[in-house]
Parts: sequence; C-alpha cells; structure tokens
Amino acid sequence: MSRAADLERAAGRHERGRLLTGNAAAAWGASLADVDYIPAFPITPQTEIIETLAEWVADGDIAARFVTLDSEHSMLSAAGAAAAAGARVFTATSSQGLLYGFEMLYAIAGWRVPLVLVNVSRALASPITLEADHNDILAARDSGFLQLHAETCQEVLDSVLMAYRLAEDARVMLPALVNLDGFTLSFTREPVVVPEAAAAAEFLPPYEPNHAAIRGDRPMAQGPAVLSGLAYSYFRYQQQLAQLNALEVHEEIAAEFAARFGRRYGLVEPFELDDAEYVLVMSNAFATKGKEAVERLRSRGLRAGLLRLRVLRPFPAAAIADALEGRMAVAVIDQNLAPGLGGITYQEVAAALYDRPRRPPLLSVIGGLGGKDISDVEFDAVFHDLRRAAAGESVRSPRLLFTQAEQERMQTLLRIAGKGAKP
Repeated sequence: MSRAADLERAAGRHERGRLLTGNAAAAWGASLADVDYIPAFPITPQTEIIETLAEWVADGDIAARFVTLDSEHSMLSAAGAAAAAGARVFTATSSQGLLYGFEMLYAIAGWRVPLVLVNVSRALASPITLEADHNDILAARDSGFLQLHAETCQEVLDSVLMAYRLAEDARVMLPALVNLDGFTLSFTREPVVVPEAAAAAEFLPPYEPNHAAIRGDRPMAQGPAVLSGLAYSYFRYQQQLAQLNALEVHEEIAAEFAARFGRRYGLVEPFELDDAEYVLVMSNAFATKGKEAVERLRSRGLRAGLLRLRVLRPFPAAAIADALEGRMAVAVIDQNLAPGLGGITYQEVAAALYDRPRRPPLLSVIGGLGGKDISDVEFDAVFHDLRRAAAGESVRSPRLLFTQAEQERMQTLLRIAGKGAKP
C-alpha cells in the first residue's frame, strides 16, 4: 500500500494508532522529517526501511532523492557529503553493514554535520546470526555520533524526529544514531500513533544549515589535515562539548515533544523505581521483558525496579547515578559482550556511580546475546543474586544467563557434531 493510500485509510484514526513494524515506524519518521536525500544499501533486518522509502519516493509520496550505493562505506560517504551540502539526510544499516562503513562514522562526526542513521541491531559475525544484540551499535559509541535507543515501535518513530531536532541544534551539530533491535522490534507490529504531517513540521521545521555548507559555487574540502596536535585537540574537544550540550538540549526537546504529542522521553526511563530496593538496568526492546519480571516479582512482595537507558551518547552519567544511588543492589543486564572484559554498559554505569557515597553493590549480567531469550527463571536468578549481594555475600560477576536445560541441549548438539561436550 502506498503512503498516500495508507494516510487516507487511517484518516481520523491517529489517536488510536495503526499497526506498524519497527522498520515501518523508522520509515515514517524519515518521511515526517521531510528528508531530502536517502542513500541506501540493503542488509537484513534493515532492508524493509529502505524498501518502504524507495516505494514512497517512486510513487511521489515524498520529495526526496533516493540513491542505492555499492556498499555501506559509499552510502555513509554520500550521506556525510550531502549533509555537508545542506541536505537533510536519512539512511539506515545493520550489524556488519555498520562495521563496513565504520571509517566514515568518525569522519562524519568530525565534519560536525547533522544527519540521522538508523541501526537495526544484529549480532556480529562470527558465527553468523540474524538475531539481535548490541555489539554493533556499541562498537560505534566513541565515534562522535549521538545515540538514542528505542524500546517500542512508537519510540522508533518519535526518536527519529527527536534525533533530527537534537542533531541540527546549533549547540550540538552532530550526527545521530537511532537504534532498534532486529527481528525483536524491526518485524514486530505494534500500535503506533503517526503524527499529522503539519504537527511534525511544526516540531521539526525545514533544515537551515548554520555551518559552512558545501556549495556548487564555492568548492571546498571536508576533513582537511591539521598541522599540529594543538588544532586537532581543540577540534576533538569541541565534539566532547557538543555531546555534553546535547544532554540539556535533549531535555528541552523532550519537553516540547511531550507538550505537542503527549509522549515524554527522558535520558533514562525509571520503571517502578520510587521505592525499589533491587534494580535492573537495561536498554532497548528486552527492557519490556525486564519490566514484566519486575511486575511479577513485585506481586510477590519484592521491591523490584528497572532503569532503562534511552540515550547512550552522550552518556547521562548524572541521571543514572541519581536513579541508582542508595539502592540495595543493582544488576546491569548487557545484551553485548566485550571479550576479555565483560558487559560494556556495566563498565559505564560503574563509572557513573564511582564517586557516589551510597553506591550500591553492582552486578554484571550478560544476557540476550544473538537474540537468545531471557526467561522468567533467569530473571528470578538475577534477583536472587541481587538479594545475596545486598546481604554482603560474594556473587559471581560477570554472569552469563544460560539455563541448565540450555547447557544440556548444547552438549547434545556438540556430541551430534562429534565435538564432544565442553564445559
């Protein structure tokens, strides 16, 4: 169905929403942002985003230039150049595609040009899987891109609009990544309220570049060499200051978005935290499963809570520490693994709490790698460890969530493969 037909069919039903996949929600975000240029390269599970936008461009439903490039590296090169020329740019990728274009992430952030790149998280090779975890997006955490992480399809659409406002603010001027989980969210249909185009345009006016844009009558180079570490240090630290500015700017934008559309997004999202003693820290779509576990354990009398990390760059250290200080115990559930270190987000949460006088015992938990489910039994085990840590007992950390039944299944598969059972 074309975008125009979908709008006609949904007329008068905006408040009830329509069923959209996470990928479709991302495409709607780009459409409502009135983007000018969409460089693209397909990769599972992201391809539905660019297929949708390509159809809308071909049908004349959105006035954007759609170009298929020969690789993610070329795609991001074109995206950065177009943004430097003053276009509002949107593109999307996933997993190995993000890594293939990795060199250009640093270049684009260094150019200080705003654009939005959606990443549909998928675990990295090898071995190869199509399911989600967060090693791809977290590999980009030091590139200079802003990062917004979505839990729901609604949040995907809203985050794209908010990401443009944040990236294009004169106090920031940095590119932004919006992350959603592959398969778990990308192909899951949820009710999504699509804002009216006029309301979206009021929230996100046309982009007017306030930097030295490339023009046809004024050729210039992007990414010139500097002759000393003095200049390099200066410009690199400007990125740091812009990231810090983004913390305050995000809160301004979130307040305006809430006033216009009735949905409020903070740097972090507390869930049942008011009186919580034992807290999970999670991000993205699996946070929904964490919330269900919290409600189930609360029904048993345990004061459980959850803190969802929504903005990971800039890292909202103060907001995280304020939410976690004084709790009985906290577990950070990382859907990623830095081999030889452990959970990536755990390290950053620990640093945020380091100077707090009432920092709680902090446990590192690895779960959901390659889209592996986190069961009720595993959540129960995490809360059991939290209670033990609060009582002063020694608890293994980091801990990989893997049930006995799953271990036995793997041993069976290894025997079938003739590899023998390994611990």
